[in-house]
Amino acid sequence: MKFTEGYWLGSERANALYAAQAYAVEEIENGMRIVAPVRKVVTRGDTLNMPVITLEFKAAAENVILVRAWHYEAYDRREPRFEKSESPCEVSFSKNEREAVLRAGQVSVHVNLENWEYSFRAGGRVLTSCGFRNLGYIRRDRKASSMLPFENYMCEHEYEPYMVNELSLSPGENVYGLGERFTAFVKNGQVVETWNEDGGTSSQVAYKSIPFYMTNRGYGVLADHADNVSFEVASEKVEYVGFSVPGEELRYYFFYGPSPRQIIKELTALTGRPALPPAWSFGLWLSTSFTTDYGEETVTGFLDGMQERQIPLSVFHFDCFWMKGFQWCDFEWDERVFPDPRGMLERYHKRGLKICVWINPYIAQGTPVFKEAAEKGYLLMRSDGRGVRQTDNWQNGMGLVDFTNPQACLWYQGKLRRLLELGVDCFKTDFGERIPVDVTWSDGSNPRAMHNYYTFLYNRCVFSLLKEVKGEREAVLFARSATAGCQQFPVHWGGDCSASYPSMAETLRGGLSFAMSGFAFWSHDIGGFEHTAPADVYKRWLAFGLLSSHSRLHGSSSYRVPWAFDEEACDVARHFVHLKCRLMPYLYAMAVTAHEEGTPLMRPMVFEFPEDPACATLDMQYMLGESILVAPVFNEEGSAWYYLPEGKWIGYFNGECREGGRFYRETCDYFSLPLYIRENTLLALGKVTDRPDYDYVMESELHLFAPAEGAEAVCRIPDTQGNIKETVAVMMKGNALLATKAAKGRTIFVHGTDGEVREMTL
Repeated sequence: MKFTEGYWLGSERANALYAAQAYAVEEIENGMRIVAPVRKVVTRGDTLNMPVITLEFKAAAENVILVRAWHYEAYDRREPRFEKSESPCEVSFSKNEREAVLRAGQVSVHVNLENWEYSFRAGGRVLTSCGFRNLGYIRRDRKASSMLPFENYMCEHEYEPYMVNELSLSPGENVYGLGERFTAFVKNGQVVETWNEDGGTSSQVAYKSIPFYMTNRGYGVLADHADNVSFEVASEKVEYVGFSVPGEELRYYFFYGPSPRQIIKELTALTGRPALPPAWSFGLWLSTSFTTDYGEETVTGFLDGMQERQIPLSVFHFDCFWMKGFQWCDFEWDERVFPDPRGMLERYHKRGLKICVWINPYIAQGTPVFKEAAEKGYLLMRSDGRGVRQTDNWQNGMGLVDFTNPQACLWYQGKLRRLLELGVDCFKTDFGERIPVDVTWSDGSNPRAMHNYYTFLYNRCVFSLLKEVKGEREAVLFARSATAGCQQFPVHWGGDCSASYPSMAETLRGGLSFAMSGFAFWSHDIGGFEHTAPADVYKRWLAFGLLSSHSRLHGSSSYRVPWAFDEEACDVARHFVHLKCRLMPYLYAMAVTAHEEGTPLMRPMVFEFPEDPACATLDMQYMLGESILVAPVFNEEGSAWYYLPEGKWIGYFNGECREGGRFYRETCDYFSLPLYIRENTLLALGKVTDRPDYDYVMESELHLFAPAEGAEAVCRIPDTQGNIKETVAVMMKGNALLATKAAKGRTIFVHGTDGEVREMTL
């Protein structure tokens, strides 16, 4: 939110008070506290009638500092708080006439006692700072107050309170993250409202707003507020990232990396690491699509068609109309088209399939489920006290489950438990964004602050049930909405994209921003959700989708089976499903790393190569794990323009070696795209192409790409439960390949820079 009109003038609506002096500094447990009056105090008398902003810095973990700033300390907004796990570390505090310093690990915060400013520093340099008119208390739309006996006598509460903080940007500093945002990958110049809404993929609105950003200067910032945090990213003041929150207090965590990998590791240590999705979830998912006309016969026909064309399928998804229209969600199968759901699911399980069904937290009126929930007080209530808050937006007269009520959570889980007992394996937890603010919550939470936080409670409720019933290693969701902490409940998908190349590109931008926000597993609707893609777009999207973390064929009003486009699409689908299955030993090892450290599976180039300036803005290619570069094709000419960082890269499809540090252009058919393996990569490639879950140790072979003389190459091979079962390490010395950690007798296929593949035995 903008509180100024240009750099010098404040908005007349703002009534801003800015910290102007570090008047008093004291050491507190694990940190320091600053009393900052809004005007410089020269004499004792200046302390009268003087508002102050109190500021605290505390070490939340090594290299992580929590910042709290407040005006009125007893003001309670009753806002829900993100779940966090702080790990306070040893700190040092020092103070002299010029500055006070708090150190936590490699990062320190310096408070200038002569001229108001505080700065974060590491490695002998200032990372960012907050100074003149950068930390403020805003009395927005303040009404006139009087000391005379009028109605507005001492009406200090007659305004909207906000806290604002601005952190400086250096020349060339780029800002990334803030959730799954489909705008430009680099956020400089954007105004970002972290307010979840169902806005599709082609607007500034986001399904997954995360109040976290990082920059290429080696630090990240998480605003610790579930409410809307309004970010002005070099947009109000071009030298700063400003963020403001309603209320009398502002909290944020400052993370020093310096690498993106380390920043994400620290962020997810605080807000939660992702669960490890089951290996089968990495295979191809096929959906009924949304409003298409389908029943059991249609579904069986899809499965037969995939089997006849030898396209491996892992999960089948039933979208909304597994239930009757006007009755979502009553959790009852529509017996008119699915007369025997238990028997049907058993038959599909015998095909080796897992089953997913669509749900949301909205309950339509006119159903026994609605009546039960309303009578028991499990639905959100109107703020005026006139019963359940209902709307016709999406479902007729629907109410929303109040997940702040523990009994409502158990009730909701009970409905889902019946489906799991019937044979369902996982859920698509759709929606969770359209959460009204004219409501009363069971636990008394602030309605505005609950708008975004609702999705955390919703997805946690469903995920915890899956862990209980299916087991920790079998639980997986397909979720659309998210807030900070939701990375614990994978997988998330990108929402309602359109069937076009621009939408495919914006989808990737959203996924890359999401990765820079602490989320490891992400998917999207192959071919686009809205409309029907030309066969050309569909086939290019197949390659992109099957080289993503998770892969789903899903649409709105038309089917997404490959033969609905053309028969070549079937060949393309088969080709890339086989490829993904072969990559599973590597992908699942990367998934284990994500589970252990929070590192995303699909990584922006700047994440993996932060020191390469050419990678700073790239948003049409990505790293799949640490060793594989993917550049999807976004045009009907089949032309790809991509960048290879420094080093040698081996083309997966053609074996060609290319030197990094430059851009390339190539034209690809539908069965290829720029897919390059980083030099000195020891890659486990599976021998299995028809399923994603198999014995990765026994059914894989080792390939060494562009070995670097005297450098160790390491490969970790997991089992399907996420345990690392074998670690192999080799080193090339001259023409000899030495095992530094491997069983003797292992065969390694060495892909040389000359394009030849040599078989070598350790």
